Amino acid sequence: MSAPDRSLPVAVFDSGVGGLTVLHECLVSLPHEDFLYLGDTARFPYGDRASAQLAEFARELSGILLDRGAKLLVVACNSATAAALPALRDELERVVPVVAVVGPESRLAASATANGKVGLIATPATVNSGAYAAALAQAAPQAELHAVASAELAPLIQEGGDVDHRTLACVEGACRPLKQARVDTVILGCTHYPLVRPVLQRELGRQVTIVSSGEAIAAEVGARLDEAGLSNDEDRRGDYRFLATGDPDQFRRIGTRFLQLPIGEVEHVEVATAGPGRRAA
Repeated sequence: MSAPDRSLPVAVFDSGVGGLTVLHECLVSLPHEDFLYLGDTARFPYGDRASAQLAEFARELSGILLDRGAKLLVVACNSATAAALPALRDELERVVPVVAVVGPESRLAASATANGKVGLIATPATVNSGAYAAALAQAAPQAELHAVASAELAPLIQEGGDVDHRTLACVEGACRPLKQARVDTVILGCTHYPLVRPVLQRELGRQVTIVSSGEAIAAEVGARLDEAGLSNDEDRRGDYRFLATGDPDQFRRIGTRFLQLPIGEVEHVEVATAGPGRRAA
């Protein structure tokens, strides 16, 4: 199959607006590239869904983006990556390069830890998948992963309000076992979490290194585009566009806080109904 046109955008999808933290880093690092972002806000949150259902969602969202034209696909959702990345790569890498979270953060954490004790805060679906445990074991076989599952933190952040006592209590509860384990590095295993990074840092302490996906993904996207000969000319100014499966106005209102850049028109796209498959946290 012929290589994609380098003038096409980089496509990004996430369960909601959390992946905009990844998109922000991509826009800063690769300002000459175009991006198309799809937020599956109608079916958010993903964190307590069954793995098979998440894989179906990932295939559907990938298909929507590739039908519109894309030269590289970024899976910015940790839960979807944990459930579907091997299958997506098997099915799509002959068409476009596929970049995802989990691996890049695990490699960063492996290089950052001094005592070999790495913490992870993520959704139940991500923790239960074992994806981070496998990725960290590959990057640092002697390291210990201490994982904490939180079903509540991402939805609280997605609400878009001020940080309140509920958020503080949720962060404190998630960090408590990590502090007891004396981790020196913590992976933020959900793209929503960078929005409360100062709260997490305060709770964990200044001595703990926090690793998130944005910068690592941006670097990998740039490298993969260069390897494939798909990079745009660096003297151009890139554009970015948005699709949402839920309410476009709500996406724009909440998403601006995550992206930290203006969000213009948001196009609504239809997806299959949520269907069965929710799993208790």
